[in-house]
Amino acid sequence: MMTDPIADYLTRLRNAIKARHRIVEIPASKLKKEITRVLYEKGYIQSYKFEDTNVQGTIKVALKYNPETRESAILSLQRVSRPGLRKYAAADELPRVLNGLGIAILSTSKGVMTEKEARKDNIGGEVLCYVY
Repeated sequence: MMTDPIADYLTRLRNAIKARHRIVEIPASKLKKEITRVLYEKGYIQSYKFEDTNVQGTIKVALKYNPETRESAILSLQRVSRPGLRKYAAADELPRVLNGLGIAILSTSKGVMTEKEARKDNIGGEVLCYVY
């Protein structure tokens, strides 16, 4: 039984990057699909595809690597809020990741977005993870 599906999602991405895989398959959920969309919009992954093969469906994520150095676009994925200890941030307390070079992904009342978008909309929410 999986108690933290977001941590599982991040771990699958982390493991695929360390193994230098091109594509990783992850069990789908609405929240995972939104996190994948944000990662794609911010340029951390090359592409993604949702497949409804079974009841739950899967997300196929094509990882992005630098052609010369073969280094991944994602250097680190950190889970912040977890089921045992939720982390919330008000609009005036939103975190900055690597002084603005990384992103924090938040779940807000207006959907999943980065901390920069939440700061622009002046809303807070649950800090899901840091990506840089």
